[in-house]
Amino acid sequence: MHHLFQPLQIGPLTLPNRILMAPLTRCRADSAHVPTELMAEQYAQRASAGLIIAEATMVMEGHCAFQTEPGLYNQAQIDGWRRVTRAVHDRGGRIFVQLWHGGRACHPLLNHGAQPVSASPIAITNDLTHTPEGKQNYVVPRELGDDELPAIVEGFRQAAVNAQAAGFDGIEIHGANGYLLDQFLRDGCNHRTGPYGGSIDNRARLLLEVLQAVCSVWGGERVGLRLSPISSFNSMGDSDPIGLAIWLAKRLNECNLAYLHLIRGDVLGELKGDVLTPVREQYRGVLIANLRYTPEEAETAIAQRQIDAVAFGTSYIANPDLVERIRKGAPLNSPNPSTFYRPGPEGYIDYPFLAA
Repeated sequence: MHHLFQPLQIGPLTLPNRILMAPLTRCRADSAHVPTELMAEQYAQRASAGLIIAEATMVMEGHCAFQTEPGLYNQAQIDGWRRVTRAVHDRGGRIFVQLWHGGRACHPLLNHGAQPVSASPIAITNDLTHTPEGKQNYVVPRELGDDELPAIVEGFRQAAVNAQAAGFDGIEIHGANGYLLDQFLRDGCNHRTGPYGGSIDNRARLLLEVLQAVCSVWGGERVGLRLSPISSFNSMGDSDPIGLAIWLAKRLNECNLAYLHLIRGDVLGELKGDVLTPVREQYRGVLIANLRYTPEEAETAIAQRQIDAVAFGTSYIANPDLVERIRKGAPLNSPNPSTFYRPGPEGYIDYPFLAA
């Protein structure tokens, strides 16, 4: 595993290894979306990761999609996240936060009756959402007006400011998995006309405006971006996903980002295609890949320069000491899916370390 343990330069940060922790929604914030002490312990346990990318975090009030996901739009949330970042830093770690707007993946029952918003009035149909009243169908969202989009951009910018106050080392913008920025990017969801619809240039406009706004706060060298061009999760699709990926890879070279974080396939297995190869050919910055990598495959991919690092997801749920286990070739704990989103410490901070 020589290549996994080589240092990696991401902007001004030198990562000690290339085993990154992917953003993982675990629903352990409180009912006001404030990060908890439990979250601080969970992230601190995983501080040996080359980089922790903390879970999807709301940039604006009233756009909840998971009941108890964290936010970063008020002082209580900033203070809660500061406890998390301090705990990670005290154990020698590095941590970014993923900034996110759920768009049409939100539900009125989670947002005081407010209708969700999106690029176009098209509902998610391939899944149900969890609400205080049990599983429910997603609702048809309201199409955002062009004049409303500056407020969305400002929400991301202010959350980036708040992330600095909370002590993060950088931020990742969530442009993947069928949430708001992805809803504008892909033409399976974006049917609008005007400056934010139609051509790839127009569909990418909101994402690029958000990147420009957050980079004005952090500088591009501390900003990452996550994309999933061939994911069907949340009823997503595109008429030319590889073309979209290539266009974005070329355009993002102008942004001087810390990294591009690419979900290499479709978690649901419905859409097929190779996005890694053309993105690697076109994108000149650090490329991180994610989705069902084994340590052995990750080592090979880095050795062959297909990618620069791997963000492990499920493996990090069950293995707080994943870095050490990979280093020693030790067996991995198996995760318990029934506790992925259940409140409390079980299946969150009680997975055993190797020494135990």
